[in-house]
Amino acid sequence: MAWTIRPMTITDYPAVLDLMKRTPGVSIRATDSPKDTARFLQRNPGLSFVAFTDGLLIGCVQSSHDGRRGFMQHLAVDTTHRRQGIANGLVKHCLDALAAADVFHINLDVFRNNAQAKAYWVKHGWTLRDDVERFSLIRTAH
Repeated sequence: MAWTIRPMTITDYPAVLDLMKRTPGVSIRATDSPKDTARFLQRNPGLSFVAFTDGLLIGCVQSSHDGRRGFMQHLAVDTTHRRQGIANGLVKHCLDALAAADVFHINLDVFRNNAQAKAYWVKHGWTLRDDVERFSLIRTAH
């Protein structure tokens, strides 16, 4: 089945959210709201991508950078369309877009219990770091 990849826009949000909700191992947080997603896409133009076949959204990935390091998140492919190279294509688009911005050090987070995602990233040359731990602070707006 033929599929295409293009940059994500905020009009893709409902379909992306639906896909993320149906994808095991992908977590939806308050910062995945339409408002926050629109701001993310505006701050990181051309760095997030969606895959389609016959007008149906079947894959997504988001990426960003801080000028030195890139970050990738929410890679998801519909379970009925896996093993067709869609995830690899989405990741390649992100890596190429980040490289065009002179960003070559890319990080991503995977939940500890998501063995399928861990296996995917290791298979494609990514290294699990054991020298850092992620800390988060979630503040409320004032």
